[in-house]
Amino acid sequence: MASSKRQKTTNERTDSEKLADTQIFDTFIVGAGISGLATAIKLKKSGYHNFKIIEKAGRVGGTWRENTYPGCGCDVPSSLYSYSFAPSSKWSNLFARQPEILSYLEEVSDDFGIHPLIEFNNELERAVWDDHHHLWELDTTKGRYLSRTVVFATGPITESQIPNIPGLESFEGEMFHSARWNHDYDLTGKRIAVIGTGASAIQFVPQIQPKAGELTVFQRTAPWVLPKPDMELGDVSKEVIERFPIIQNTWRKAVAGSLNVINFGLRNPAFLKPVNVAAKQLLRLQVKDPELRKALTPNFDIGCKRILFANNYYPALQADNTSVIASGLVKVEGNTVIAANGERREVDVIIWGTGFDVSHPPIGQKVFNDKGERLADLWKNSSPEAYLGTAIENTPNAFLILGPNVLVYDSFIQLAEAQLDYIIDGLWKIKGKAISKLSIKPNVLKEHNEKVQKHLKTTVFNAGGCSSYYLDQNGRNFAAWPWSLATLKKRLNRFELKDYETVYAGKPARKTPKRSKRTNARKETALS
Repeated sequence: MASSKRQKTTNERTDSEKLADTQIFDTFIVGAGISGLATAIKLKKSGYHNFKIIEKAGRVGGTWRENTYPGCGCDVPSSLYSYSFAPSSKWSNLFARQPEILSYLEEVSDDFGIHPLIEFNNELERAVWDDHHHLWELDTTKGRYLSRTVVFATGPITESQIPNIPGLESFEGEMFHSARWNHDYDLTGKRIAVIGTGASAIQFVPQIQPKAGELTVFQRTAPWVLPKPDMELGDVSKEVIERFPIIQNTWRKAVAGSLNVINFGLRNPAFLKPVNVAAKQLLRLQVKDPELRKALTPNFDIGCKRILFANNYYPALQADNTSVIASGLVKVEGNTVIAANGERREVDVIIWGTGFDVSHPPIGQKVFNDKGERLADLWKNSSPEAYLGTAIENTPNAFLILGPNVLVYDSFIQLAEAQLDYIIDGLWKIKGKAISKLSIKPNVLKEHNEKVQKHLKTTVFNAGGCSSYYLDQNGRNFAAWPWSLATLKKRLNRFELKDYETVYAGKPARKTPKRSKRTNARKETALS
């Protein structure tokens, strides 16, 4: 018995000695896309320096690094699709293109001194909560790290999705997803099948149509496509914007105001009825052929699925070398693609415009909670849940950016910044009050999500007559926020410890940051 006790003491001492020899970070950031960079910048600006950031690729950018398909760009005006703390006067268009967005993110990373802090080509393999030491053990391709807290900034649109189509293995031509575009493959004169008509497809279809010998677009559901109010910004415009920052600020506020109006309509579908009528009249003007126009007319309320913006999509579909099959792809036989309505096409290349698996965040495959459960296993038969899209049940000291039920029609950057006000306030409270373990209270999480789901029932997302990627296999909306962006920002304005179960260890740190006085506008967290 005594021997066993001595052995246990030795093991514990060895374990403690191992911890003493290993650097323990206060925070570990996974991902260097738009939200990961913002996390690192805001932490650094607040005086919080003991953090580690890793990125699986060789450069920053996240989705803007991965998606390089022709025509790739943002459908939110560039004035708002940029950090509030790093406005840019270099945009060449009102709606920025992918190469410029990627360059912008790289410049911001350099300007704020974040680039040297990132460990590139290092991918998270497994994140396990050690409930004995109250630490996260993070296994990566470059070794193991320990951290008191972790911020998962991996984003919701990272895993490209290709349907499991019978006979696909028999296809002998070229095949790739829009997020893995094969730029080495020459599409000139080829018979091309595009599967899907989502946000990516409406951007790349007009770019590849002039090159194609034959272009066939498989459309399972017609989307709402509205004109894009885009224009080029010449050198003179850029110089004026750079010289007078008030123009940039005014532009940003105007865009935000316009998006607030759209979001009001999404929450109150009755106000969108006139827009539905106007959009159909606009479609009549844009598409002359009655049969094609019928195929391109959505059968659900505008806003139920993501509203798309393009000026060249409908012209591309009406080109002589293009045909639209208003049916989904169900089978492949050799180089023949077969639609659900029986139509068949011989093609040389299949391009998947089928989007991403957003219903189950991919990070869930790698994260284990304090019960040793893999999050992805818990989410297998039900949608993920979080408190304010940020805190997950039984997953202590961990924060998720752009998580469940936090999406509104707005800039992802704005949403990430709003969440980071909350997260960084929480990180400082953990550090300043010597909290070793912090978990969202189950009743707080339950009450929050029940209220969210109740109020989503009357929004266009749930009541608009469509089956969007916002809804899971059970018809539950796992993505949308049912109230205004202002309400979301207000809820994220302050990290309330009363919503969390806390375990304290040791004495509070001497120095904690003072929060700046808040007005209705969001301000940076300040360090005293």
